[in-house]
Amino acid sequence: MKNTEASGQLVLTRHAEAETCADPSSVITLLADSDGTGNGFTSYRSTFAEGAVGAPAHFHTRATELFFVISGSLRVLTGEEVTVLEAGDFLAVPPHTPHAFAAAPGCEADVLFVFTPGMGRFDYLRLLGRVMRGEADAEEIAASAERFDNHYVDSPVWRAALEAGVPNAS
Repeated sequence: MKNTEASGQLVLTRHAEAETCADPSSVITLLADSDGTGNGFTSYRSTFAEGAVGAPAHFHTRATELFFVISGSLRVLTGEEVTVLEAGDFLAVPPHTPHAFAAAPGCEADVLFVFTPGMGRFDYLRLLGRVMRGEADAEEIAASAERFDNHYVDSPVWRAALEAGVPNAS
């Protein structure tokens, strides 16, 4: 049941048929990419092992990134603030806002991510998996910044939070 005509985007991804990208710290389940949604959205689900880092500080120029915590706790940087999202919490990060995320210390996290408009992120997520498994060079990630609208930035606040192992409470 998949309708990808421009007039109406019905998308159904069965759990048993969804592609996954796994590394030692997380499993990403690819749900819907922009090419199947008329560029309306991209969505995937990530499950993070206890304390696993999800993404370093970065921003997007074209899409809002939505986070919904299904279970566990997710530590998130937004701008210059670090907070912890708990199960049931929702966060929308607008374009040009530096952000980063990791499972909160001592916690696992299961998170639904949505980008709107869609961004064609699946190839980026596959690349990340290859780099984590040593099958690709990390330089490929830097070289793909424009293609995937993923621009890494330095964040002393995020570095300090990761080094301390505890969130800056908010």
